[in-house]
Amino acid sequence: MFIVNMEETVMEEKESKILEAMKSAGKPVRPGDVAKITGIDSKEVSKIIKSLREKDLVYSPKRCYYAPKE
Repeated sequence: MFIVNMEETVMEEKESKILEAMKSAGKPVRPGDVAKITGIDSKEVSKIIKSLREKDLVYSPKRCYYAPKE
């Protein structure tokens, strides 16, 4: 149980880091751009962005670009 909670906490920290990077960019960004800003692997960034979209925190204004919802 503790391991699951720890993994969820790490995921939430990464989600917050990615959302902050998107907000600071001030424009829609690609997962690769977010990866460069945050230092998180681009495949993991893509996975987290998918999760953020499912939570309705991020949207895609055009193909392959993402921005936080306000």
